[in-house]
Amino acid sequence: MSNMNTQTTGALSAEMKTYYGMELLENAKPALVHNQFAATRGVPVGGGKTVEWRKFGSFEKALTPLTEGVTPDGSGISVSYITKELSQYGDYTTVSDMLDLTAIDDVVLEITDRHGANMGLTLDTVTRNEIQQGTKVIYAPTINADGSETEVLHRYELGKANKLTAALVARAATALKKMNAPTFDGKYVCILHPSVAFDLRNDPDWIAAHQYAAATELFSGEIGELHGVRFVETTEAKIFRGKDLTEKNRNLTVASASTGNTITVKETLDANALGGKFILVGGKRYLVISSTANTLSLMENVSVSANDSIYPAEGGAEGGAVYGCLFIGKGAYGVIDLSEGTEVIVKPRGSSGTADPLDQRSSVGWKGVHAAAILYDEYILRVECGSTYSDEDMAN
Repeated sequence: MSNMNTQTTGALSAEMKTYYGMELLENAKPALVHNQFAATRGVPVGGGKTVEWRKFGSFEKALTPLTEGVTPDGSGISVSYITKELSQYGDYTTVSDMLDLTAIDDVVLEITDRHGANMGLTLDTVTRNEIQQGTKVIYAPTINADGSETEVLHRYELGKANKLTAALVARAATALKKMNAPTFDGKYVCILHPSVAFDLRNDPDWIAAHQYAAATELFSGEIGELHGVRFVETTEAKIFRGKDLTEKNRNLTVASASTGNTITVKETLDANALGGKFILVGGKRYLVISSTANTLSLMENVSVSANDSIYPAEGGAEGGAVYGCLFIGKGAYGVIDLSEGTEVIVKPRGSSGTADPLDQRSSVGWKGVHAAAILYDEYILRVECGSTYSDEDMAN
């Protein structure tokens, strides 16, 4: 294998191509957390650039008694179609002849391993971003000192105290049950970030995965179970958090009290740096129409005091991170079968002809087609919450 990069022809045996392809997919699988719960479809070879999933309706209850000797009218079944355009993704790395000749490790194999992980993360993120768009959402309530709850209606109201709790897990599972969402062998699945899992693990009802691993085949990334929900942990679980408002400042400071649609800030901004963006001030979200070096013009009026803080508004309270925890029923969404249409491409030195007249370069890369689509929106519930780590984690 170490000679694959140094040969002077473009030949790559079928066996080696298969070997590298297997290495690519094996290194991609650990990152494919979001894809492992999807209904998969093969790539429609020769069928154009669109993939299609069939969605079957349910029958109404047959509550009318049968009449003896009379054949009743049958019921037709409704079928709808969900389509998605296929997209192609890929990346490659060029290897110089000096690296190829002097490296101790097998360069092609090492780069293939890295590209496998990159492919997994890329396609997993495509799927995650699609299913995060589900319309069913619950915001973690604020737990008051006396144990009562205060309802939260917006993402930007969520703070570190709005954690994912056992009661909220039970509420999410109940919501899926009420929608008759199918289960994975009797359990629902939740994909969550390690920062959220940290808070949830402290619940006394938490059952760690190792306690039932002998009797149940674990999902990739599975860490435990609670109230009929199996939890899968990944750092790729969605985090919502705004970028810094300026290159040097995460937040801004109100320079002087005002009432109206203009705010003067202490910091110096680039011309119209925040035009079209949202900010958070006084616990409310406002759209910035335009900005100058020291002022913000807003879509609506606001009342501010001197030294009030202005935060990015894409995340939670005071600009902190908010986590999108996905509670999923079986068949909620579909993806393309990742073993189809995915290819590892190795170009040895000497294979480029006059484009590489001194045989100085080889390359290793991958490409693949992918698509993801929500099939049953009611089978996906996103619980948005804060975490102990809301002040630290960045958007992904």
